[in-house]
Amino acid sequence: MLKLALATALSMLFVIEPAAAATKAHGHKAHAHVAGAKHGKVRRTNLAKQIADENHDAMVRRVAMVHGRRHIILTRVRRAGPVVESASAGDMAGLNHVRDPLELRSNVAYVLDQNTSEVLFEKNANVALPIASITKLMTGLLVVQAQQDMNEVLTITEDDVDHLKFTSSRLPVGTRMTRGNLLHIALMSSENRAASALGHHYPGGITAFVAAMNAKAHELGMNDTHYVDSNGLSSQNVSSARDLAKLVTIAHQEPLLRQYTTDPRYVVQASGRPIEYHNTNYLVAQPDWNIGLQKTGFINEAGRCLVMQALIQGRNVVMVFLDSKGKLSRTADAGRMRKWLEALKPAAAQPTVTASAASVMPVSMPAPNASVTQ
Repeated sequence: MLKLALATALSMLFVIEPAAAATKAHGHKAHAHVAGAKHGKVRRTNLAKQIADENHDAMVRRVAMVHGRRHIILTRVRRAGPVVESASAGDMAGLNHVRDPLELRSNVAYVLDQNTSEVLFEKNANVALPIASITKLMTGLLVVQAQQDMNEVLTITEDDVDHLKFTSSRLPVGTRMTRGNLLHIALMSSENRAASALGHHYPGGITAFVAAMNAKAHELGMNDTHYVDSNGLSSQNVSSARDLAKLVTIAHQEPLLRQYTTDPRYVVQASGRPIEYHNTNYLVAQPDWNIGLQKTGFINEAGRCLVMQALIQGRNVVMVFLDSKGKLSRTADAGRMRKWLEALKPAAAQPTVTASAASVMPVSMPAPNASVTQ
């Protein structure tokens, strides 16, 4: 009984002492809280919440069994602050100071008439910047054009685990999946381990694959482009909007790439178990959009990126948006651009904004553990 009484007293100190401190610092709040107690019993969890709110911490309530009796333990946990995207390579190059008539959130924008190659809109389009998972579009193009067996079953290995950004994956090491399914989720859902596995299972391995990526870029006249991996996690994967428009135009010629990049959802078989994936671009499921090919990307150094081929007002266009800020900003920019194109007469189409910053090609960017979403 003595031990029980002592334990109870200690647990009460855990709650009462912070409450006393809170009362001195916030007398009016404490008074209101005590007044409320007259109308009913005040639960300790409410007091813990009050303390947590005042100190910007979270109080985690845990029930533990000690000698067959339940004891409530409150633990203070520091709350995470608001998520703030760090300065991108485009910001550091001063591209965020370039204004445009549509007030786009993207530092870089480029719109091309796919049939005539006429430039309809241009903003900082010649600047080479990190492109994040837009890299996977070149990965897909190489796999398809190499005519590799889509039914061959590949295995996710430790080499496919992200040790640069430490991103998560639903494909644990040892997962077995067909090359076709890996390509599907790499393009549709931006699955990093899938894209990595595609590179590692290329003839000659990942080194030969990256060399082939750069050779293809050179062949397409993508002179501002350089690749170092197959998934885009490195900030050293760089390109310009003009170059990416060339890539989108070529990739759009491949039926498999059109299908895989625009499927809203898909269920794959991974080591005999089904996994459902969804497209990282919600616009593909919108009935008012006619999208023929798309790819999204994000790392802190690149900002939010989006490339698309779409039919707008009877015209096939290629749109590139790089280094946008805010989770929905790139798709919002696409919406602004579509409205502008719908109101634009084809004969009057003119380039609107040109780059005012010098071309840069950052090859060594900070923050290797920056958060990554696609």
